[in-house]
Parts: sequence; structure tokens; C-alpha cells
Amino acid sequence: MRRTIADVQKMKRMGERISMLTVYDCASALIAERAGVPMLLVGDSLGMVMLGYDTTLPVTLDDMVRHAAAVTRVSREALVVGDLPFMTYATTQDAVISARRMMQEGGVQALKLEGGAAVLPQFRRLVELGIPVMGHLGLTPQSQHQIGLRVQAKRAAEARRLLEDALALETAGAFALVLELVPAPLAEAVSKHVSIPVIGIGAGAGCDGQVQVWHDLLGLFEEKTPRHARRYASIGTAMENAVRAYVADVRAGSFPSAAQSTVMDEAELAAALDAVSTKDRG
Repeated sequence: MRRTIADVQKMKRMGERISMLTVYDCASALIAERAGVPMLLVGDSLGMVMLGYDTTLPVTLDDMVRHAAAVTRVSREALVVGDLPFMTYATTQDAVISARRMMQEGGVQALKLEGGAAVLPQFRRLVELGIPVMGHLGLTPQSQHQIGLRVQAKRAAEARRLLEDALALETAGAFALVLELVPAPLAEAVSKHVSIPVIGIGAGAGCDGQVQVWHDLLGLFEEKTPRHARRYASIGTAMENAVRAYVADVRAGSFPSAAQSTVMDEAELAAALDAVSTKDRG
């Protein structure tokens, strides 16, 4: 049975830490769900880790719908949350149109929007329409050209504004909140001030849960792992070694072997070749 937002909120009340993981296709969704991840995020980070962009800004709603659908076709138990990408919820009407596509075509059970006070009208309207919505404060990558890719809310005024935004999003009906790249003490304070689950990424251990990017967790890229991430495996290296071995076997003529080949009755082959030869002579 699929988890609901009520299940996730109960985890906070019971003091159970919540794990969330980004997934972008059917294979990652199946693996994450088998591993027991209760909440999957189809994040617009796919722009960088799947589509090769430098930022999340070029990601379109079509991109998000396509990847979300790939996840939800195979997911059966986890709560699947989908990001609304850059400028697809600039107005309340935009948000409703985008939400409809993500829910109907993408099949997600909830949505995530970046921002605080500026997106409160969009939050309220989506919640009024019965759509579960998750907030996202701190480093909001869709605003990176304005705020920079750095730890946010280190000063008192910024920290107070973030806490006010968190409380406002809760009042607007957000079922949970992501805090990205904010000081750990502040994230812990926010988690205590709101009744909804707070999921951190680069926000310390005082949050109610954590979210990580699939590719960072598994070491799929050789670039330096972000400070807020922990690499649990070096799958990228293992994949590269496997491909190198494949290339070497093809060059050496050792792949495919008889085990990867299909035999044919010699008489059938001889008859086919003879027919071709006779046709050529005619």
C-alpha cells in the first residue's frame, strides 16, 4: 500500500527519522523502493544529473512529467513527490495548470515548490484543490542567480525571515518542508517550531529527515562529492570498469562467446546459402 502524507507526518510525531531520495527513472525508483525509502522525489536536479545542464533552470514541465511518469509507473509503496520547475508556478493559474499535468500525466502524489512568502497564494490555491504540497526554503536553486549557491540564512535577519516563511507555509497547508543549505542549529530550530516534517539537505542532523541526490549517494560522477552529501558507494567507477572490460572483450574477440550466441541447424543454413547462390547464378 502506498504511503500518504498522513503517514509521513505520523513519522515526525513518532520521532521516526524520514529518508527521502531523488529518483529520475524506473530503475532508480525500483531500487530505492526495494531499499525501503518511504518518500521519493523526482527533482528538477535531473537537469544536471540526467540532462547535462549546468543548472535546474532549463528544465521544462515536459521534462518533469516524462521523468515523473517513468517513476510512478513502477513505484507501488513510496510517496512520490514531483518538483514544479522554474517559472511554471509564477502565478496561481500557472501553478494550477502545471500541477494538473504533474498529477495527471506524471502520476505523482504530491508537489514541491521553492520559495516562501512570494508563493503563498500558489500554495493556498493548490491545497484548496486537494493537492499535497511540500515547501522548499534556504538555498532554492531556481533562484541561484539572485541568492548564489551558498549557505543561506546565517545572519539573524535572514534566519528570522526563513523561520517566518516556514511558519507561513505550514499555515498555508504545506504537508512538509525541505531546508537546503542552512546552518544546522537554525534547521533544528525550524523543525521544532513547525508541526510538519522538515527534510534537510545540507542542514544538519536536527531535521526530521534527510534527502539526497541519487548520483551523489552512489558516486556516479567522479567529481568531488558536495559537502552535504555522503557517498555510500562508487558505482560510477564500477560502471566504468565494466564498460572498459566490455570494450576489451570486443576488441579481443572474446565477446560474444558461445554462451551469448544462438546455434542453427547446419542443414538449414546450408539450404539457405544454397538458395541464395542459386538465385545469384540465375
